[in-house]
Amino acid sequence: MNHCDIPCQEALREASPPADAPPLTPEVERLCRLLRHASLFQGLSCEDIARFARGVRELKAAKGEILFHRGDACTGFHLILSGQIKLAFTSSEGNEKVVNILRPGQSFGEAVMFMDKPYVVMAQALTDSTLLHIGKQVFFEEMGSDPKFCHKIIAGLSQRLHRLMGDVESYSLRSGRERIIGYLLREEELSGECNGSGRVSIRLPTSKGTIASRLNLTQEHFSRILHELTSSGLIEVEGRTIHIPDIEQLRGSLD
Repeated sequence: MNHCDIPCQEALREASPPADAPPLTPEVERLCRLLRHASLFQGLSCEDIARFARGVRELKAAKGEILFHRGDACTGFHLILSGQIKLAFTSSEGNEKVVNILRPGQSFGEAVMFMDKPYVVMAQALTDSTLLHIGKQVFFEEMGSDPKFCHKIIAGLSQRLHRLMGDVESYSLRSGRERIIGYLLREEELSGECNGSGRVSIRLPTSKGTIASRLNLTQEHFSRILHELTSSGLIEVEGRTIHIPDIEQLRGSLD
């Protein structure tokens, strides 16, 4: 599948499970390789990860499909293998506020699962996506028997809280222009390709309206700022592709 498969295969060859441990079936080995995409499971042996296999379901979601609505019961959490998932608040009038746009390797739903509460947001596939659903019962059982795994879960949730506080700071103290430039710089770190002259081209992962909502901006405000950045020579807009002639100049414009 990718480079994550290799360590997993090596671990399967080198692991020395207890004599009474059942052999890993091909399906369990496949799930083991998939689960290793999640940061929660990194550092665990395939023998350890395999214990979660009985609580895992693989899901396919077509573009636009709703995975769950606000108020639905939470039976576990999701890990994204491919595609993009949007988390958003929705009102009875149909208004929407995007909370996050998630990519492969990211997971969601853990916090609600621990609180034993219904979902407070809706989740929708922005592209055709493949996910794993890990049932909460098997997850809780493993946490009860492995303190180190509990620490890893706490660390992961703490990182998300830290990012949430960063979002609140951005929405409260930074201008729309600063939010958009910051977003473009983060996208460049993830997917930008820089040549020797410092030119970068970024393909926006989803529609400008969805990104605007994620940045707590109206679509009109978002478009106006893109136009201002274009007029200043800091970016060039070509559909969903943003060309940045000089990434250092754009970064310096935040100073």
